[in-house]
Amino acid sequence: MGVCWFWKCRGSFGAGRRSIDRACCGWAPENQRSDTLAHFARNWRGRGCVVVLRKARQESLVLTPMDHKTTIIECPRDAWQGLPDLIPTEYKAEYLKELVLAGFKHIDAVSFVSPKHVKQMADSEEVMARLNTSLPYGATEKAGRQDAGATIEPPEIIGIVVNEKGLERGLATPGVTTIGYPYSISAYFRRANANMTRDESRLLVEKLRKETAAANRGLVIYISMAFGNPYDEPWGAEIVAETLEWLKDIRIKTVSLADTVGTASPQLVGDLYREVKDHVAGIELGVHLHSRPENAEEKILAAYEAGCRRFDGALTGLGGCPFAGDNLVGNIATEDVLAALRKAGADPGIDSARLTRVLEMTNEIRAKYAHAPLVN
Repeated sequence: MGVCWFWKCRGSFGAGRRSIDRACCGWAPENQRSDTLAHFARNWRGRGCVVVLRKARQESLVLTPMDHKTTIIECPRDAWQGLPDLIPTEYKAEYLKELVLAGFKHIDAVSFVSPKHVKQMADSEEVMARLNTSLPYGATEKAGRQDAGATIEPPEIIGIVVNEKGLERGLATPGVTTIGYPYSISAYFRRANANMTRDESRLLVEKLRKETAAANRGLVIYISMAFGNPYDEPWGAEIVAETLEWLKDIRIKTVSLADTVGTASPQLVGDLYREVKDHVAGIELGVHLHSRPENAEEKILAAYEAGCRRFDGALTGLGGCPFAGDNLVGNIATEDVLAALRKAGADPGIDSARLTRVLEMTNEIRAKYAHAPLVN
């Protein structure tokens, strides 16, 4: 274990307590130190070093080998829910199976909302029933996606709910291990989507926590409009921070910041994450970002360099963002997430070579049910 105090350049690494100097760190002027630190940290990743950067605001960045491990949540539910044509139930179940065989361990798969509003997800219980019987959990799988002789472990399956009725359905559905709830910090968006006041929504979150804990299920809260809103409503990092403090107080363990309208710049993504992460001791804080394709990598890297290690994505970027007013804004492609994280020196835990079959199926969905161009 070693420590480098960045501009004082003193420290030791490994058993030999090898000293380092400015040349080792790559000293830079004040306004360039964060980039230089990131370069230095990448060079020393995996060596058990701790790197601390002192700035005027007394911020620090600490990196250990575990900090390069990331959690990837694949989100077919978000990709499918707004498609114009209904995907057959059996095809959805087969697709989810292929995701598991490809190595995805965390899948935002289903939702328990009114079929009147989201027809695509009306068959969520049946989809899960088919998935549960299709995978030999705890047995040997040699289908080619897993290594021969490997054991398939049941994945985390997230089911989205927006009210108590949805919670009841989700908890009653075998295979759903985690309940997800979108908590909006935009009053207009909250009323339009859930017809709730802030107090009503917060009471529901507290009920979700109690009921999921009693049922031994996980819970993830998505902070909708975390990076701003298009409604000219008050917004700022202090509102996000206050929300996180409240969630921490009621013992929520997993939260994802959602760029619901996809307008956040890479700079804003990084700045907001840095500003609020000190409010989440004990919380796993992730991001669910929307973007135009050309900005996707920058946003992922900005979040990663700010300290984020949990990322949502959807293969090929399927699924739009109907609130953005821009048809090119949508889910960030999981392939882009994986590539960006590897570029940053992170371990995304997914082997891209195992995605062939599920990418073929995604393109079939794009062609048949989304009427969207194929992605190579």
